Amino acid sequence: MDSYNNALRSGISRLPIEVSATAHDELVAYLELMIKWNKAYNLTAVRDPLQMVTRHLLDSLSILPFLPQGRILDVGTGGGLPGVVLAITCPGREIHLLDSNGKKTRFLFQVKTALGLDTMVIHHDRVEQFRDDRGFDVIVSRAFASLSDMVSGCRHLLGAQGSFLAMKGQFPRDELAALDGSVELKASHELHVPGLNEQRNLLEMVLT
Repeated sequence: MDSYNNALRSGISRLPIEVSATAHDELVAYLELMIKWNKAYNLTAVRDPLQMVTRHLLDSLSILPFLPQGRILDVGTGGGLPGVVLAITCPGREIHLLDSNGKKTRFLFQVKTALGLDTMVIHHDRVEQFRDDRGFDVIVSRAFASLSDMVSGCRHLLGAQGSFLAMKGQFPRDELAALDGSVELKASHELHVPGLNEQRNLLEMVLT
């Protein structure tokens, strides 16, 4: 435990964010739950706890400086990335996690209960069938295959002034070129994840 506890603390210190002691402890508790449940539920292909710190926790934390205000929907959240991390570090914000995999949403309910994440809402549904009357201010995902899939699959869930946040590896020039005229790139941010020697980009898109 000390090794990944220290790795998380060191990584956070290299990001332009502030994480409370309570949130740090909850991130560690979340990681421990993921390690425990991963054996049976196959939440992630990453097995090494130190790699989980880098590739899951720090990767998710790196988007915090660019997160708009308002209600958040994490689409295709899987084991809760980045949704659980956002719920832990943004207490009081309404954060919804959507996934069609029943095993993964059962794990998320366990996390919600264990960590007392009262403002985190879990939905077991397909994105095409999921409905929300209010609309979300932010729809974030690190799992969609393409930007066009994300926009076409989620546009019915976006609020009037809302934005899509797509977490990507290399800058997706071809995916951007494939978007139709109904969506435009508002901003892009190169992310620097401590301990990760790979490209990471965050794209913010809006409907025109």
